[in-house]
Amino acid sequence: MFTLALDDRAQLRPLEPWQAPEFLAHIDRARPHVDPWIPWATLSTDLESATAVLQRYADKQAQDAARIYGIWLEGTLVGGVMFTTFDAGSGVCEIGCWLEAAGQGHGLVVKASRALIDWAFRERGMSRVEWWAAAGNTRSIETARRLGMTRDGVLRQRYPYRGERHDKEIWSLLRDEWNSPSASVTHS
Repeated sequence: MFTLALDDRAQLRPLEPWQAPEFLAHIDRARPHVDPWIPWATLSTDLESATAVLQRYADKQAQDAARIYGIWLEGTLVGGVMFTTFDAGSGVCEIGCWLEAAGQGHGLVVKASRALIDWAFRERGMSRVEWWAAAGNTRSIETARRLGMTRDGVLRQRYPYRGERHDKEIWSLLRDEWNSPSASVTHS
């Protein structure tokens, strides 16, 4: 297993099915903050469903189609980032994130996302990294801006959630736009 230091108090590590109890406890804490924006948070309501979410990502990682990582702050899982889709053939992937209140205000999602973006461009040769955000999710949209992404547009009424249709903003970053030296995190 690898650990990537995001700073002197936080780490980025893979999230795996054996960590389902810790993941479930974290999602229970995070639910009030992420549920309005991330419908999959409602899928982890007990140990079986939390394990299933992490197993789906493990299976997708084995297929080189997605990955999920946790962010630990002072030893506590407080959020995560993931490649929600990863298509090496087309050179396009999408990054997503979530964070509970205890992890906010430390720049952790930006640092972790930079690590994923840098890996996607440098190691895997991806051409485009996307960021999809619910139109009302100002925190997510601001993160896309901090990462240097460009707003490509809005998919109006893209998805149903809790009886309403919601718009989805699409943001992206192209490989030749990535300024990796200033964007990289410190490796330990």
